[in-house]
Amino acid sequence: MTDLLTPVLSDTWDHERSWTREVYEANGGYRALRKALAMDPDDIITAVKDSGLRGRGGAGFPTGMKWGFIPQDNPNPKYLVVNADESEPGTCKDTPLMMADPHVLVEGVIISSYAIRANTAFIYVRGEILHVIRRLRAAVAEAYAAGHLGTDIHGSGYDLDLVVHAGAGAYICGEETALLDSLEGRRGQPRLRPPFPAVAGLYASPTVINNVESIASVPSIVDRGAAWFSSMGTERSKGMTLYSLSGHVKNPGQFEAPLGITLRELLDLSGGVREGHELKFWTPGGSSTPLLTAEHLDVPLDYEGVGQAGSMLGTKALQVFDETTCVVRAVLRWTEFYKHESCGKCTPCREGTWWLVQVLARLEKGQGTEADLDQLLDQCDNILGRSFCALGDGATSPITSSIEYFRDEYLAHLTHGGCPFDPMKSTLFAAETAGASA
Repeated sequence: MTDLLTPVLSDTWDHERSWTREVYEANGGYRALRKALAMDPDDIITAVKDSGLRGRGGAGFPTGMKWGFIPQDNPNPKYLVVNADESEPGTCKDTPLMMADPHVLVEGVIISSYAIRANTAFIYVRGEILHVIRRLRAAVAEAYAAGHLGTDIHGSGYDLDLVVHAGAGAYICGEETALLDSLEGRRGQPRLRPPFPAVAGLYASPTVINNVESIASVPSIVDRGAAWFSSMGTERSKGMTLYSLSGHVKNPGQFEAPLGITLRELLDLSGGVREGHELKFWTPGGSSTPLLTAEHLDVPLDYEGVGQAGSMLGTKALQVFDETTCVVRAVLRWTEFYKHESCGKCTPCREGTWWLVQVLARLEKGQGTEADLDQLLDQCDNILGRSFCALGDGATSPITSSIEYFRDEYLAHLTHGGCPFDPMKSTLFAAETAGASA
Protein backbone atom coordinates (compact mmCIF):
# COMPACT_ATOMS: atom_id res chain seq x y z
CA MET A 1 0.00 0.00 0.00
CA THR A 2 2.89 2.41 0.69
CA ASP A 3 3.79 2.37 -3.01
CA LEU A 4 0.79 4.67 -3.47
CA LEU A 5 2.80 7.45 -1.85
CA THR A 6 5.08 9.68 -3.93
CA PRO A 7 7.23 11.69 -1.52
CA VAL A 8 8.64 14.66 -3.39
CA LEU A 9 7.85 17.77 -1.35
CA SER A 10 7.89 15.67 1.82
CA ASP A 11 10.88 13.53 0.88
CA THR A 12 13.31 15.07 3.39
CA TRP A 13 10.88 15.92 6.20
CA ASP A 14 12.28 13.14 8.36
CA HIS A 15 15.90 14.23 7.91
CA GLU A 16 17.71 15.78 10.84
CA ARG A 17 17.54 19.59 10.62
CA SER A 18 15.69 19.30 7.31
CA TRP A 19 14.87 23.01 7.35
CA THR A 20 18.50 24.17 6.93
CA ARG A 21 20.13 25.13 3.65
CA GLU A 22 22.93 22.66 4.27
CA VAL A 23 20.57 19.68 4.38
CA TYR A 24 18.45 21.01 1.52
CA GLU A 25 21.44 21.45 -0.79
CA ALA A 26 22.85 18.06 0.22
CA ASN A 27 19.66 16.55 -1.21
CA GLY A 28 19.80 18.42 -4.51
CA GLY A 29 18.36 21.71 -3.36
CA TYR A 30 18.91 24.80 -5.54
CA ARG A 31 20.03 22.58 -8.42
CA ALA A 32 16.83 23.52 -10.25
CA LEU A 33 17.57 27.22 -9.67
CA ARG A 34 20.88 27.05 -11.50
CA LYS A 35 19.19 25.16 -14.31
CA ALA A 36 16.38 27.72 -14.49
CA LEU A 37 18.73 30.71 -14.64
CA ALA A 38 20.24 29.21 -17.80
CA MET A 39 16.79 28.97 -19.41
CA ASP A 40 14.68 31.60 -21.11
CA PRO A 41 11.91 32.73 -18.73
CA ASP A 42 9.25 31.85 -21.30
CA ASP A 43 10.59 28.28 -21.46
CA ILE A 44 10.01 27.92 -17.71
CA ILE A 45 6.42 29.11 -18.10
CA THR A 46 5.97 26.60 -20.94
CA ALA A 47 7.39 23.80 -18.80
CA VAL A 48 4.98 24.60 -15.96
CA LYS A 49 2.09 24.69 -18.45
CA ASP A 50 3.13 21.36 -19.96
CA SER A 51 3.45 19.77 -16.52
CA GLY A 52 -0.25 20.31 -15.88
CA LEU A 53 0.39 21.85 -12.46
CA ARG A 54 -2.83 23.33 -11.09
CA GLY A 55 -3.15 25.68 -8.15
CA ARG A 56 -2.91 23.75 -4.90
CA GLY A 57 -4.72 26.37 -2.84
CA GLY A 58 -8.22 25.24 -3.68
CA ALA A 59 -9.29 26.70 -7.03
CA GLY A 60 -7.20 24.35 -9.15
CA PHE A 61 -6.48 26.96 -11.84
CA PRO A 62 -3.57 26.02 -14.18
CA THR A 63 -0.45 27.65 -12.72
CA GLY A 64 1.43 28.17 -15.98
CA MET A 65 -1.62 29.75 -17.58
CA LYS A 66 -1.88 32.19 -14.68
CA TRP A 67 1.78 33.16 -15.18
CA GLY A 68 1.13 33.67 -18.89
CA PHE A 69 -1.50 36.32 -18.13
CA ILE A 70 1.17 38.77 -16.92
CA PRO A 71 1.44 41.53 -19.56
CA GLN A 72 5.17 41.87 -20.12
CA ASP A 73 4.69 45.08 -22.10
CA ASN A 74 3.40 46.78 -18.94
CA PRO A 75 6.14 49.19 -17.75
CA ASN A 76 5.25 48.70 -14.07
CA PRO A 77 7.21 46.29 -11.87
CA LYS A 78 6.03 42.66 -11.79
CA TYR A 79 5.40 40.98 -8.42
CA LEU A 80 5.07 37.43 -7.15
CA VAL A 81 3.01 36.96 -3.99
CA VAL A 82 2.85 33.60 -2.22
CA ASN A 83 -0.38 33.02 -0.32
CA ALA A 84 0.69 31.33 2.94
CA ASP A 85 -2.33 32.58 4.89
CA GLU A 86 -3.50 29.04 5.62
CA SER A 87 -6.65 29.48 7.71
CA GLU A 88 -9.30 27.05 6.48
CA PRO A 89 -10.60 24.92 9.37
CA GLY A 90 -9.05 21.48 9.05
CA THR A 91 -6.40 22.58 6.55
CA CYS A 92 -2.79 22.02 7.51
CA LYS A 93 -0.49 21.23 4.61
CA ASP A 94 1.39 24.47 3.94
CA THR A 95 2.43 24.93 7.57
CA PRO A 96 4.27 21.59 7.91
CA LEU A 97 5.81 22.13 4.48
CA MET A 98 7.20 25.53 5.48
CA MET A 99 8.40 24.20 8.83
CA ALA A 100 10.11 21.07 7.53
CA ASP A 101 11.49 22.37 4.23
CA PRO A 102 11.25 26.16 3.82
CA HIS A 103 14.01 26.22 1.22
CA VAL A 104 11.92 24.36 -1.36
CA LEU A 105 9.47 27.26 -1.17
CA VAL A 106 12.27 29.83 -1.35
CA GLU A 107 13.76 28.12 -4.40
CA GLY A 108 10.32 27.93 -5.98
CA VAL A 109 9.82 31.65 -5.38
CA ILE A 110 13.13 32.51 -7.07
CA ILE A 111 12.43 30.36 -10.14
CA SER A 112 8.84 31.55 -10.44
CA SER A 113 9.84 35.22 -10.05
CA TYR A 114 12.49 34.79 -12.73
CA ALA A 115 9.90 33.24 -15.06
CA ILE A 116 7.47 36.17 -14.76
CA ARG A 117 10.30 38.78 -14.67
CA ALA A 118 9.59 39.92 -11.12
CA ASN A 119 12.35 41.51 -9.07
CA THR A 120 10.42 41.60 -5.79
CA ALA A 121 8.49 38.76 -4.20
CA PHE A 122 6.47 38.39 -1.01
CA ILE A 123 5.46 35.45 1.13
CA TYR A 124 2.33 36.46 3.04
CA VAL A 125 2.20 34.23 6.13
CA ARG A 126 -0.64 33.98 8.63
CA GLY A 127 0.39 36.20 11.54
CA GLU A 128 -0.50 33.67 14.26
CA ILE A 129 2.01 31.05 13.08
CA LEU A 130 5.02 32.92 14.39
CA HIS A 131 7.19 29.79 14.40
CA VAL A 132 6.70 29.48 10.63
CA ILE A 133 7.50 33.15 10.08
CA ARG A 134 10.75 32.80 12.01
CA ARG A 135 11.75 29.67 10.12
CA LEU A 136 11.00 31.24 6.72
CA ARG A 137 12.93 34.38 7.56
CA ALA A 138 15.90 32.27 8.65
CA ALA A 139 15.75 30.35 5.36
CA VAL A 140 15.56 33.59 3.37
CA ALA A 141 18.61 34.91 5.25
CA GLU A 142 20.49 31.69 4.41
CA ALA A 143 19.51 32.06 0.75
CA TYR A 144 20.80 35.63 0.65
CA ALA A 145 24.06 34.53 2.27
CA ALA A 146 24.54 31.82 -0.37
CA GLY A 147 23.86 34.19 -3.26
CA HIS A 148 20.53 32.61 -4.17
CA LEU A 149 18.82 35.94 -3.50
CA GLY A 150 19.96 39.53 -3.97
CA THR A 151 21.70 41.15 -6.93
CA ASP A 152 23.18 39.33 -9.93
CA ILE A 153 22.14 35.90 -8.64
CA HIS A 154 24.90 33.43 -9.54
CA GLY A 155 26.21 35.79 -12.18
CA SER A 156 23.01 35.64 -14.20
CA GLY A 157 22.30 39.35 -14.07
CA TYR A 158 18.97 38.64 -12.40
CA ASP A 159 18.07 40.48 -9.16
CA LEU A 160 15.44 39.43 -6.65
CA ASP A 161 14.42 40.56 -3.19
CA LEU A 162 12.16 38.32 -1.10
CA VAL A 163 10.11 39.61 1.84
CA VAL A 164 8.39 37.40 4.42
CA HIS A 165 5.36 39.38 5.54
CA ALA A 166 3.42 38.59 8.73
CA GLY A 167 -0.29 38.66 7.87
CA ALA A 168 -3.12 40.50 9.57
CA GLY A 169 -4.64 37.48 11.30
CA ALA A 170 -7.90 37.27 9.36
CA TYR A 171 -9.28 34.36 7.35
CA ILE A 172 -10.46 36.75 4.65
CA CYS A 173 -6.84 37.62 3.87
CA GLY A 174 -6.54 34.21 2.27
CA GLU A 175 -8.70 35.60 -0.55
CA GLU A 176 -6.10 36.84 -3.01
CA THR A 177 -7.29 40.42 -3.49
CA ALA A 178 -7.96 40.89 0.25
CA LEU A 179 -4.41 39.64 0.77
CA LEU A 180 -3.12 42.33 -1.59
CA ASP A 181 -4.99 45.06 0.28
CA SER A 182 -3.57 43.78 3.57
CA LEU A 183 -0.08 43.63 2.08
CA GLU A 184 -0.45 47.26 1.05
CA GLY A 185 -1.34 48.20 4.63
CA ARG A 186 -5.09 48.48 4.22
CA ARG A 187 -7.93 46.55 5.78
CA GLY A 188 -8.15 43.10 4.20
CA GLN A 189 -11.25 43.11 2.02
CA PRO A 190 -11.84 41.59 -1.43
CA ARG A 191 -11.49 43.87 -4.41
CA LEU A 192 -13.94 44.27 -7.25
CA ARG A 193 -12.71 42.47 -10.36
CA PRO A 194 -11.84 43.37 -13.07
CA PRO A 195 -9.13 44.52 -13.08
CA PHE A 196 -7.60 41.19 -12.14
CA PRO A 197 -4.32 40.95 -10.21
CA ALA A 198 -2.44 39.85 -13.32
CA VAL A 199 -3.10 43.32 -14.76
CA ALA A 200 -3.41 45.53 -11.67
CA GLY A 201 -2.52 43.67 -8.48
CA LEU A 202 -0.04 44.71 -5.82
CA TYR A 203 0.57 48.48 -6.02
CA ALA A 204 -1.60 48.48 -9.19
CA SER A 205 1.06 46.44 -10.98
CA PRO A 206 0.98 43.02 -12.69
CA THR A 207 0.98 40.36 -9.95
CA VAL A 208 0.94 36.59 -9.74
CA ILE A 209 -0.55 35.11 -6.56
CA ASN A 210 0.02 31.42 -5.91
CA ASN A 211 -0.38 29.02 -3.02
CA VAL A 212 2.64 27.70 -1.09
CA GLU A 213 2.37 24.15 -2.42
CA SER A 214 2.00 25.39 -6.01
CA ILE A 215 5.24 27.38 -5.86
CA ALA A 216 7.06 24.66 -3.90
CA SER A 217 6.26 22.22 -6.73
CA VAL A 218 8.07 24.31 -9.34
CA PRO A 219 11.71 23.29 -8.53
CA SER A 220 10.94 19.59 -9.06
CA ILE A 221 9.26 20.36 -12.40
CA VAL A 222 12.27 22.34 -13.62
CA ASP A 223 14.73 19.76 -12.28
CA ARG A 224 12.99 16.55 -13.41
CA GLY A 225 10.95 17.81 -16.32
CA ALA A 226 7.32 18.44 -17.16
CA ALA A 227 6.83 14.91 -18.48
CA TRP A 228 7.93 13.41 -15.15
CA PHE A 229 5.43 15.56 -13.24
CA SER A 230 2.56 14.90 -15.63
CA SER A 231 3.20 11.14 -15.52
CA MET A 232 1.59 11.17 -12.07
CA GLY A 233 -2.04 11.86 -11.29
CA THR A 234 -4.99 11.59 -13.65
CA GLU A 235 -5.71 12.78 -17.16
CA ARG A 236 -6.71 16.31 -16.16
CA SER A 237 -5.31 16.50 -12.61
CA LYS A 238 -1.57 16.03 -12.88
CA GLY A 239 1.20 15.47 -10.38
CA MET A 240 1.52 14.65 -6.72
CA THR A 241 0.01 16.62 -3.88
CA LEU A 242 -0.24 16.78 -0.09
CA TYR A 243 -3.38 15.36 1.49
CA SER A 244 -4.07 16.38 5.09
CA LEU A 245 -5.85 13.57 6.91
CA SER A 246 -7.26 14.48 10.32
CA GLY A 247 -10.07 13.61 12.69
CA HIS A 248 -11.20 10.18 13.81
CA VAL A 249 -8.39 8.15 12.20
CA LYS A 250 -5.72 6.06 13.87
CA ASN A 251 -2.74 7.87 12.34
CA PRO A 252 -3.59 11.35 11.05
CA GLY A 253 -1.01 13.36 9.14
CA GLN A 254 0.24 14.47 5.74
CA PHE A 255 0.16 11.96 2.89
CA GLU A 256 1.84 12.92 -0.38
CA ALA A 257 0.35 10.94 -3.23
CA PRO A 258 -0.65 11.35 -6.89
CA LEU A 259 -3.92 13.15 -7.51
CA GLY A 260 -6.66 10.58 -7.93
CA ILE A 261 -5.99 8.46 -4.86
CA THR A 262 -9.16 7.62 -2.90
CA LEU A 263 -10.05 8.21 0.73
CA ARG A 264 -10.35 4.45 1.17
CA GLU A 265 -6.71 4.08 0.16
CA LEU A 266 -5.61 6.94 2.40
CA LEU A 267 -7.51 5.44 5.32
CA ASP A 268 -5.72 2.13 4.73
CA LEU A 269 -2.41 3.99 4.86
CA SER A 270 -3.41 5.70 8.10
CA GLY A 271 -4.66 2.57 9.84
CA GLY A 272 -8.32 3.33 9.23
CA VAL A 273 -11.02 4.93 11.33
CA ARG A 274 -10.37 4.67 15.06
CA GLU A 275 -11.02 1.29 16.64
CA GLY A 276 -14.63 0.30 17.15
CA HIS A 277 -16.08 3.10 15.05
CA GLU A 278 -17.13 3.70 11.45
CA LEU A 279 -17.00 6.61 9.04
CA LYS A 280 -20.00 8.91 9.08
CA PHE A 281 -19.02 11.94 6.99
CA TRP A 282 -15.90 13.72 5.75
CA THR A 283 -14.72 16.85 4.00
CA PRO A 284 -12.63 16.50 0.82
CA GLY A 285 -11.13 19.98 0.90
CA GLY A 286 -11.70 21.75 4.20
CA SER A 287 -14.85 22.93 5.92
CA SER A 288 -15.93 25.17 3.03
CA THR A 289 -16.49 22.18 0.72
CA PRO A 290 -19.71 20.12 0.64
CA LEU A 291 -19.65 17.09 2.93
CA LEU A 292 -19.33 13.57 1.58
CA THR A 293 -20.24 10.27 3.21
CA ALA A 294 -19.06 6.65 3.35
CA GLU A 295 -20.66 6.03 -0.04
CA HIS A 296 -17.98 8.30 -1.53
CA LEU A 297 -14.98 6.37 -0.20
CA ASP A 298 -13.88 5.38 -3.70
CA VAL A 299 -14.26 8.77 -5.33
CA PRO A 300 -10.94 9.76 -6.99
CA LEU A 301 -9.49 12.65 -5.04
CA ASP A 302 -8.81 14.87 -8.01
CA TYR A 303 -10.53 18.01 -9.24
CA GLU A 304 -12.87 16.23 -11.64
CA GLY A 305 -13.71 13.20 -9.49
CA VAL A 306 -14.65 15.19 -6.41
CA GLY A 307 -16.53 17.70 -8.54
CA GLN A 308 -18.64 14.94 -10.09
CA ALA A 309 -19.45 13.71 -6.57
CA GLY A 310 -20.93 17.11 -5.80
CA SER A 311 -18.11 18.64 -3.78
CA MET A 312 -14.73 20.33 -4.36
CA LEU A 313 -11.16 19.14 -3.84
CA GLY A 314 -10.29 22.49 -2.28
CA THR A 315 -7.23 22.36 -0.03
CA LYS A 316 -7.35 18.54 0.20
CA ALA A 317 -8.06 18.79 3.93
CA LEU A 318 -9.69 15.44 4.60
CA GLN A 319 -11.47 15.72 7.94
CA VAL A 320 -12.88 12.36 8.98
CA PHE A 321 -15.80 12.08 11.42
CA ASP A 322 -17.20 8.87 12.89
CA GLU A 323 -20.71 8.05 14.12
CA THR A 324 -20.15 9.77 17.48
CA THR A 325 -20.14 13.19 15.81
CA CYS A 326 -23.26 15.32 15.67
CA VAL A 327 -23.37 16.70 12.15
CA VAL A 328 -25.62 19.61 13.21
CA ARG A 329 -23.20 20.69 15.91
CA ALA A 330 -20.22 20.37 13.57
CA VAL A 331 -21.91 22.46 10.87
CA LEU A 332 -22.93 25.05 13.46
CA ARG A 333 -19.33 25.41 14.64
CA TRP A 334 -18.09 25.88 11.09
CA THR A 335 -20.81 28.42 10.35
CA GLU A 336 -19.93 30.38 13.49
CA PHE A 337 -16.38 30.56 12.15
CA TYR A 338 -17.50 31.97 8.81
CA LYS A 339 -19.80 34.48 10.48
CA HIS A 340 -16.91 35.66 12.66
CA GLU A 341 -14.47 35.85 9.75
CA SER A 342 -16.75 37.64 7.30
CA CYS A 343 -15.14 40.98 6.46
CA GLY A 344 -18.60 42.61 6.30
CA LYS A 345 -18.07 44.21 2.91
CA CYS A 346 -21.08 42.65 1.21
CA THR A 347 -24.60 42.20 2.54
CA PRO A 348 -25.23 38.56 1.54
CA CYS A 349 -22.22 37.36 3.52
CA ARG A 350 -22.35 39.84 6.40
CA GLU A 351 -26.06 39.42 7.11
CA GLY A 352 -26.51 35.96 5.68
CA THR A 353 -23.90 34.19 7.80
CA TRP A 354 -25.34 35.85 10.93
CA TRP A 355 -28.81 34.53 10.15
CA LEU A 356 -27.47 31.08 9.29
CA VAL A 357 -25.97 30.86 12.76
CA GLN A 358 -29.24 31.95 14.40
CA VAL A 359 -31.27 29.26 12.67
CA LEU A 360 -28.64 26.54 13.14
CA ALA A 361 -28.21 27.34 16.83
CA ARG A 362 -31.97 27.08 17.32
CA LEU A 363 -32.10 23.74 15.53
CA GLU A 364 -29.13 22.38 17.46
CA LYS A 365 -31.00 23.11 20.69
CA GLY A 366 -34.03 21.25 19.40
CA GLN A 367 -36.10 24.38 18.93
CA GLY A 368 -38.05 25.45 15.87
CA THR A 369 -39.79 23.33 13.24
CA GLU A 370 -39.01 21.37 10.11
CA ALA A 371 -39.80 24.52 8.14
CA ASP A 372 -36.55 25.97 9.49
CA LEU A 373 -34.64 23.52 7.29
CA ASP A 374 -36.29 24.96 4.20
CA GLN A 375 -35.56 28.43 5.53
CA LEU A 376 -31.88 27.47 5.90
CA LEU A 377 -31.76 26.23 2.32
CA ASP A 378 -33.46 29.40 1.11
CA GLN A 379 -30.93 31.53 2.99
CA CYS A 380 -28.07 29.54 1.48
CA ASP A 381 -29.56 30.02 -1.98
CA ASN A 382 -29.66 33.76 -1.42
CA ILE A 383 -25.99 33.82 -0.40
CA LEU A 384 -24.57 31.40 -2.97
CA GLY A 385 -23.14 33.24 -5.96
CA ARG A 386 -24.18 36.64 -4.61
CA SER A 387 -21.38 37.42 -2.16
CA PHE A 388 -18.34 39.48 -3.04
CA CYS A 389 -15.93 36.56 -2.69
CA ALA A 390 -15.99 32.81 -2.06
CA LEU A 391 -16.34 33.08 1.74
CA GLY A 392 -20.12 33.33 1.50
CA ASP A 393 -20.31 30.41 -0.92
CA GLY A 394 -18.09 28.31 1.34
CA ALA A 395 -20.27 29.02 4.36
CA THR A 396 -23.27 27.50 2.62
CA SER A 397 -21.57 24.29 1.45
CA PRO A 398 -21.56 22.29 4.71
CA ILE A 399 -25.14 23.36 5.46
CA THR A 400 -26.74 22.35 2.16
CA SER A 401 -24.78 19.09 1.92
CA SER A 402 -25.48 18.10 5.53
CA ILE A 403 -29.22 18.64 5.05
CA GLU A 404 -29.02 16.57 1.85
CA TYR A 405 -27.37 13.59 3.57
CA PHE A 406 -28.48 13.98 7.21
CA ARG A 407 -31.91 15.59 7.16
CA ASP A 408 -33.17 12.93 9.61
CA GLU A 409 -30.54 13.98 12.12
CA TYR A 410 -31.72 17.59 11.99
CA LEU A 411 -35.27 16.36 12.59
CA ALA A 412 -34.08 14.18 15.47
CA HIS A 413 -32.90 17.33 17.24
CA LEU A 414 -36.43 18.66 17.06
CA THR A 415 -37.92 15.36 18.20
CA HIS A 416 -35.65 15.07 21.23
CA GLY A 417 -35.53 18.73 22.18
CA GLY A 418 -31.78 18.84 21.62
CA CYS A 419 -28.86 16.89 20.31
CA PRO A 420 -29.59 13.13 20.18
CA PHE A 421 -25.90 12.51 20.66
CA ASP A 422 -26.06 13.83 24.19
CA PRO A 423 -24.95 10.95 26.49
CA MET A 424 -28.30 11.15 28.34
CA LYS A 425 -30.29 10.77 25.10
CA SER A 426 -28.19 8.75 22.68
CA THR A 427 -29.43 5.38 23.90
CA LEU A 428 -33.04 6.52 23.62
CA PHE A 429 -32.41 7.88 20.13
CA ALA A 430 -30.81 4.61 19.04
CA ALA A 431 -33.70 2.59 20.47
CA GLU A 432 -36.34 4.77 18.84
CA THR A 433 -34.50 4.71 15.50
CA ALA A 434 -34.36 0.91 15.66
CA GLY A 435 -38.08 0.81 16.49
CA ALA A 436 -38.91 3.08 13.59
CA SER A 437 -36.85 0.93 11.23
CA ALA A 438 -38.68 -2.19 12.40
